[in-house]
Amino acid sequence: MRHLVFREAGNVAWESTADPEPDISGALVRPLAVARCDLDPIMAGFGIFPGPFPVGHEVVGEVVRVGEAVRARSVGEIVIVPFQVSCGGCDRCRSARYAACRTHYAKAGSAFGFGADGGGHGGGVADLLLVPHADHMLIPAPAGIDLLTLAMLPDNSLDAYRAVGPQLARDPGADVLIVAGAAPSIGLYAAALAVSLGAGRVRYIDRDDARCVLAEKIGAEVTRLDGAWPRRLERAAITVESSGEPEGLDCTIRSTDDYGTCTTVAIHFAASTPVPLLAMYTRGITMNVSRADSRLHLETLVRLTAAGRFDPGCVAPDVVPFEDAAEAWLAPATKLLLTRG
Repeated sequence: MRHLVFREAGNVAWESTADPEPDISGALVRPLAVARCDLDPIMAGFGIFPGPFPVGHEVVGEVVRVGEAVRARSVGEIVIVPFQVSCGGCDRCRSARYAACRTHYAKAGSAFGFGADGGGHGGGVADLLLVPHADHMLIPAPAGIDLLTLAMLPDNSLDAYRAVGPQLARDPGADVLIVAGAAPSIGLYAAALAVSLGAGRVRYIDRDDARCVLAEKIGAEVTRLDGAWPRRLERAAITVESSGEPEGLDCTIRSTDDYGTCTTVAIHFAASTPVPLLAMYTRGITMNVSRADSRLHLETLVRLTAAGRFDPGCVAPDVVPFEDAAEAWLAPATKLLLTRG
């Protein structure tokens, strides 16, 4: 089979390898559509994780083979693949902490398309993807939703959902503030979900003109930032930080209302990043710093999408054939989608 491989910073290429073999509880999935995560071009462009390794982790595909112990999934079924790998049976999985699965623990968190630091699993830009624990991992695709839409759900859309969805369920009608930038699609998805889920005011701040225009179309109140991040903005009970800048993070925390919740969906790569702990302590702010748990939230997000309450197509993707993946993987795009046609 062929798969797209990150070799070194700025270099991805197709390579051939042996077809993977599922164990008794695994499945082989033929990827039909793959979305590029906001992190993928950074990983491939700058070599964050050591190569070589196959890329891609937002996948929808067709089951082509199952192990003899698989009961819930069947050959020919269209499925959505959570981007993290979990077993479903360890103590952490049983307590719905799938992203911390003990069976598949890895340095950067067990996931497809991250190489050895992600547990050495395959990548989604491939002819075949080996998925362990198929009955637990694979989510059946609902009828009536196109494959490109489904491919945008497992990571970036889901990351946006976990930053606003559970919070709005606890505090209906709360105001939401999104400080955007480094995770371009996630901030926009967060705005779309906040509007759809009934937030009060949904405010979006970014330096990028095109994203600001799109956020306004989505229904957010938009501020285009010129220059440095302010010390703080008008406060909101729910804040989302995707700037990726220490100053943006500081601003977002200080803009979180008393007893509010701040979630950072950006990755801060510095060895240490200052945060205003005294302000957080004094005002009782809860801060979420983690990867999104794909298996935990994916079925909820699929239901919202099937019900017409969320459309990841609000961030219009650049759709490219699989054959052009090597050239497109590092090209600029707010959201890139690969399809077999």
